Amino acid sequence: MSLDLTALTGGTMSDDAAPARGTVLGIDIGGTKLAAALVSADGTILAGDRIRTPDGGADQVFAALGELIGRVRGDAAPLAVGIGSAGPLDQEHGLVSPVNIPGWRNFPLVDRVRALTGDVPVTLGMDGHCFALGEYWSGAGRGAKTLLGIVVSTGVGGGLVVDGKPLIGQSGNAAHIGHVVVDQDGEACACGSYGCVEAYASGPRMVARAKRRGWRTEEDVDAAVLAADAAAGDELALAAFDDGAQALAAGIVATAVTVDLTSVVIGGGVAKAGPVLFDPVQAWVKRLAQLPFITELAVEPAQLDNAGLLGAAHLAWAALS
Repeated sequence: MSLDLTALTGGTMSDDAAPARGTVLGIDIGGTKLAAALVSADGTILAGDRIRTPDGGADQVFAALGELIGRVRGDAAPLAVGIGSAGPLDQEHGLVSPVNIPGWRNFPLVDRVRALTGDVPVTLGMDGHCFALGEYWSGAGRGAKTLLGIVVSTGVGGGLVVDGKPLIGQSGNAAHIGHVVVDQDGEACACGSYGCVEAYASGPRMVARAKRRGWRTEEDVDAAVLAADAAAGDELALAAFDDGAQALAAGIVATAVTVDLTSVVIGGGVAKAGPVLFDPVQAWVKRLAQLPFITELAVEPAQLDNAGLLGAAHLAWAALS
């Protein structure tokens, strides 16, 4: 299954069949797909592919990733490797424990990838950080001074870019906006806390909330169906999106007053709902963002279909600078 590479770079791709010299390897790891691409210094995608993330143990998942890397690399020798992975992760030791890949717990991903790619820099980052970097480099976040990227899907992840660099924090797990508490008496979250943004704004939680209120109670439906019903005017679906939007807006404004944000870009599967998500998010941000330095905060949809992969490549190039 091939990547939509033109979507990553605004249509910039090499005409050469073989990758040019001077590339890095970007890798994007999630619970549903594994993706890899060779990327030049200007963000041109030279070769890329993706596969579905297999079920199974640690070695089975990594074997599939190894085959993908080998196929994408071909005869090329990338100068560095950047990896964006679902978390949590231990950036110092190169370990990952993605919640949505049960076979990987404290998995030594950096060492295993380095063994495949040779003695080159291998940089590990959170998938949310890479999403934000990709949009900053070549998407809706171009030119932003301080960018918050948010991925709204089965969970809610995020990343911050400040002065062109990701704000990663001591452990590499900064900007977990999905676990900002926005309601102290709120619903239980999968992280163990209560009232988190993710507990209201993730796709599955919005669906569950709508069902508790009587929406399609006997059907096996997902956030795409909820979005379609909301777009058609269904009051229960609209209410679920409004609840999710209010939680997202609260998390956005909390982050904005902390780091003096200028821009927010939202992507992920739920963001494909379009106006039924963005209209209430923008309305709630306007209502909650009252301090003068954040009243002009811009919230926009992502432009890249695979920003995380491009952001991982950005990490690789940064390691060489």
